[in-house]
Amino acid sequence: MTILSNRLQVVRPSETKAMTARATALRNSGVNVIVLSQGEPDFPTPTSIRDAGVRAIGEGLTRYTAVAGIVPLREAICAKLRRDYGLDYSTDQITVGCGAKQVIFNALYASLDAGDEAIIPTPCWVSYPDMVALAGGTAVLAPCDPQNGFKLKPETLAAAITKRTKWLILNSPCNPTGAVYSAAELAALAQVLRDHPRVHVLSDDIYEKLVYDVPFAAVLSIAPDLFERVLIVNGVSKANAMTGWRVGYAAGPERLIRAMNTIQGQTSSHTSSISQYAAVEAIGGDQHHVVDFVAEFRKRRDLVVGLLARAPGLSCSVPDGAFYAFPSCAGLIGKRTSQGKVIATDIDFTDYLLDQFGVAAVPGSAFLAPSFLRISYASSQTELDLACKRIIHACEALT
Repeated sequence: MTILSNRLQVVRPSETKAMTARATALRNSGVNVIVLSQGEPDFPTPTSIRDAGVRAIGEGLTRYTAVAGIVPLREAICAKLRRDYGLDYSTDQITVGCGAKQVIFNALYASLDAGDEAIIPTPCWVSYPDMVALAGGTAVLAPCDPQNGFKLKPETLAAAITKRTKWLILNSPCNPTGAVYSAAELAALAQVLRDHPRVHVLSDDIYEKLVYDVPFAAVLSIAPDLFERVLIVNGVSKANAMTGWRVGYAAGPERLIRAMNTIQGQTSSHTSSISQYAAVEAIGGDQHHVVDFVAEFRKRRDLVVGLLARAPGLSCSVPDGAFYAFPSCAGLIGKRTSQGKVIATDIDFTDYLLDQFGVAAVPGSAFLAPSFLRISYASSQTELDLACKRIIHACEALT
């Protein structure tokens, strides 16, 4: 007899976390490892944001907050959505959680029953399918052709919708591919959704500020008539270098927000009060640091893509957003290492990179895209240059 629940049989540990843990263990044992497996900016949290957190401590703002989050933060989120996208929300339509990850889980857990379906374009972030499964729903995977920039086509969406479809999970810019949907592409998807009024959209906008060549387009700016069917999810982690502060938020229909608050009230209660006050500054304060971050990420992107082009067997398109390169390693499948081991899968290749060349990347299989790998370029240019040269060497060493 086991104490563990049956639901754990359908959930995998996060493979990005697992790869990072392996790399960290090797580092701690003295091995020189460059970790490119985690989506975490290496910049320090901007001074104004840190100062806001320090002020909150000094002013004794360290007690329980409302489950939905402090009012000043929800007001700042409302103002941001109005300022950036012309969207009008009340504070009752906003909830704040322990990162965007928890907010997404709360939404799915509050809305899915057994047999309900959530359409997930793939490649996708590792946690979406498992969160759907934990909530009792069924993930319906909608493969996106690399030739179409890894983006969901309207006809693919239409074919995936059934009587049980409750959600479309849309992530732009996308983790792991860096794909960014244009306004025209979102409009085409919205036209399909108008024929299926029971289908809602979970719009994961966590990388919205990190775009390079294609401007970010908000679903509701394109299709305001879908207002009651869209849940916007975002947070401060990526664009403000605040991963450890754990602040995410959602804006959506009040009934759904109330349900999400019920889930949160019985689990985490709320995220850190100190982090919430810092997030007020991150969302409502000076945004100049975001411009600087994006400029640096663009340089890193160009460096990585340029170097990977020199690696025999790899093929990498230029990502339009986020901070990930997603090269295909299909040209390396079937080759052998110097020890005679056959590279049969993308997992074999990333294991080979880590074990023999000290570079931690995540296999594409983790994102439901075999024969690819994800490389985070959220590290310094010096580390990225060295890591990519190791990857080139690793590819050249295969026969």
